[in-house]
Amino acid sequence: MSQNKTNRYMPMILALCVIIGILIGTFYANHFSGNRLNIINSGSNRLNNLLHIVDDQYVDNVNIDSLVEKAIPQILSELDPHSVYISAKDVEATNDDLKGSFSGVGIEFTIREDTIHVQNVISNGPAERSGVLAGDKIVTIDDEPFVGKVVTNQEAQHRLKGPKGTKVKVGVIRYGQKAIQQITITRGEIPQKSIAATYMIDDNTGYIRIKNFGETTYPELLIALAQLSQEGFGNLIIDLRDNTGGYLQSAVQIANEFLPKNKLIVYTEGRKSPRQDYRSDGHGSYQKIPLIVLINEGSASAAEILAGAMQDNDRATIIGRRSFGKGLVQQQIGFPDGSMIRLTIARYYTPSGRCIQKPYTAGDGMGYEQDIIDRYEHGEFFSQDSIKHTGPTYHTGIGREVYGGGGITPDIFVPEDTVNMTSYYKQASMSGLILQFAYTYTDDNRQKLNNYKQMETLANYLRKQDIVERFAVYADKHGLKRRNLLIQKSHALLERYIISRIIYNILDEEAWNEYINQFDHVVEKALKVFKDDAAFPTLPDETTEEGEQRKVASLDNSYHRWSVSRDQRLMANRS
Repeated sequence: MSQNKTNRYMPMILALCVIIGILIGTFYANHFSGNRLNIINSGSNRLNNLLHIVDDQYVDNVNIDSLVEKAIPQILSELDPHSVYISAKDVEATNDDLKGSFSGVGIEFTIREDTIHVQNVISNGPAERSGVLAGDKIVTIDDEPFVGKVVTNQEAQHRLKGPKGTKVKVGVIRYGQKAIQQITITRGEIPQKSIAATYMIDDNTGYIRIKNFGETTYPELLIALAQLSQEGFGNLIIDLRDNTGGYLQSAVQIANEFLPKNKLIVYTEGRKSPRQDYRSDGHGSYQKIPLIVLINEGSASAAEILAGAMQDNDRATIIGRRSFGKGLVQQQIGFPDGSMIRLTIARYYTPSGRCIQKPYTAGDGMGYEQDIIDRYEHGEFFSQDSIKHTGPTYHTGIGREVYGGGGITPDIFVPEDTVNMTSYYKQASMSGLILQFAYTYTDDNRQKLNNYKQMETLANYLRKQDIVERFAVYADKHGLKRRNLLIQKSHALLERYIISRIIYNILDEEAWNEYINQFDHVVEKALKVFKDDAAFPTLPDETTEEGEQRKVASLDNSYHRWSVSRDQRLMANRS
């Protein structure tokens, strides 16, 4: 009888236990997690329910995967400008820029008139070994025509790149020949160099230009420094202009080469990321060499880490214009389908404690991208007084004032000078006509130009070819009306730009850098600082000439350099 009574109440007892357990669990969840987990679960449940309802009841068939692909970037854009989603098909291309190599055929190409034109063939690469020459036009790939609207940068790279050891057959038309020549290329590893130029800019000064901070940047720098050491350099310029950044670790390793032991290089900190300090270990081989770092509004992220570390530790003089202002740290998180997100997990801070991330409004990506144009229109490119410092003032090791809240402000500001800049020159450069003319001229004269193996001899030859007049005729035929007075005023700028592109087409990026640096007043200013023995920062006396020099310097070709650098990034593609 007693046993039956117990059995009868057992379901009620179990139900009561479950209810009590739920209440206890809810109590602890509410009091110890601040309801955060419930909020997240509630939000994700709503998203899942929405997708299920759309899939189940929407009037037309819907590709849910495509819908999610479009929704994720919108969600991330509400966080900050640098948290982004990268689809599976774009992951490899996105990561290639920072890797030390990629697998492909080894050419640089441009697309003109719906056809691939081989601009350069990478030395000792698969394409060169197979017989591809600069100037060749690729018109078929794997026996299928590849001309017309189908020819895009993305599609060309998709067809030419591939796993190491695989083969691709290209049909090329060579200058002076009508028949298509079939060439089979075995794909291989193509080096991706992040150091674009290393050379002696005068008898005592070495110059290194770093394009980005990738996996191999630090060993590349050591090789560059060893090369300059053999040539007896006593001063060093590191050019970070238009360097968009990359891996933090690479910037830390490079900074370590120039700092004494236990100097703070950078630290990172976030809500879920405890503070992490990066300090020098004292093993750097170039701790005492006079050093100057060049920056501009295109210098961002890891480039700002290096510049900030040198500035805050009073190790180098920073010359140029205010940098971009990216002080957010992203972590790559992959999804099972091969796609990934880059999620901001922390901010980075320079040794003085400043976060150089410029202000942004969540969800306003267009406004964030507009910032550089706003700076230009506000006059910041022309006057240091126009720089808007939104953050507090900090101090370097010796007490110099530096600013947070929007990039690295250089020690010596170099404004843009509009002397000899005309509307004709701007139209010629921004329209791409100079690039098109330079490539056409190169292609038509390649046999003769190939005889010049050195930058200076090639430049001297081109100066005698009335190159600006040839361009003006070409541009007039392609929609840019001839303006003789404006052409005359901008003659020197036009000549430099055109010659620089032909040098790039015939020689390489280092020769291009060496040529344009001859006319670069930022570099000229750096050389004067070395001559004055003033590379190591000191507290400036504003009543002296040195103090005035820290306020203003001249630059008559900064627009020129910006435009050719921009064109190089946009027009040169590697496969």
